[in-house]
Amino acid sequence: MPTALLAPAAAALYVLSAMMLSLPLMHRRPLPRVCGLSLAFIAVVIHAVIVLGTHGGGVDLHFFAALSLVSVCVAALCLVVNLMRPVASLGIVVFPLAAIFLLVDVFLAPPTQPLPIDWQIKLHVLFALLGFSVLSVAAVLAILLALQERALRKRRFNGIVGALPPLTLTESLMFQLIGAGFILLSLTLLTGILFVDNLFAQHLVHKTVLSIAAWFVFGGLLLGRWRYGWRGRRAVELTLFGMALLLLAYFGSRFVLEVLLKRVS
Repeated sequence: MPTALLAPAAAALYVLSAMMLSLPLMHRRPLPRVCGLSLAFIAVVIHAVIVLGTHGGGVDLHFFAALSLVSVCVAALCLVVNLMRPVASLGIVVFPLAAIFLLVDVFLAPPTQPLPIDWQIKLHVLFALLGFSVLSVAAVLAILLALQERALRKRRFNGIVGALPPLTLTESLMFQLIGAGFILLSLTLLTGILFVDNLFAQHLVHKTVLSIAAWFVFGGLLLGRWRYGWRGRRAVELTLFGMALLLLAYFGSRFVLEVLLKRVS
């Protein structure tokens, strides 16, 4: 089946899944959580097939292709997280974004192909992709955690807050993901130091600096959590700040070069 048909089908499944998961927010009778997640699983499979097929079976790191690749990884990770914890509300945020990035990559982005890279760089990219995806889910949980804390202060438990698990569970899962993401980010930096040559020629200086800054933010947050019991608003703010640094590191220069300056290499 051609990509022009598969992409809208996957996007529709993503959106339908998010709608099914959002029924408790609209005070409607909720469907079993597995129904919405099953649709999302099919969407993720189709999305992954499209990503591999559209870009020559390799890892395309151009701006829109990378957004689509990251979004399918984050969507897949949401499904994995829901096998361990009942946080289906993640899909309400993640799945529509995955649908948007998929459609933009297929129908609006200029055609691109993966650049030839050695296995060492592929390993570096794999760690970076997994780390970014894990920390992205942690950032979404941080936003949901902030909403929960605000609702507790105002004693309002309707909407998305009412569909979330207890606050302590959300917070615990967020820190578990930050811990895993920190390890993957550490491996990303290590493999970058070992395998990436000539940072200046490859326009990677800013990416390295911002990634190291994010590493210190997440490392400091984990240390503060272990040593001083940091939680609540401080944890949310540091998580989102670290994620903002990674967004700039991973997509900042690509956006400027490929979207603003129209330089697609």
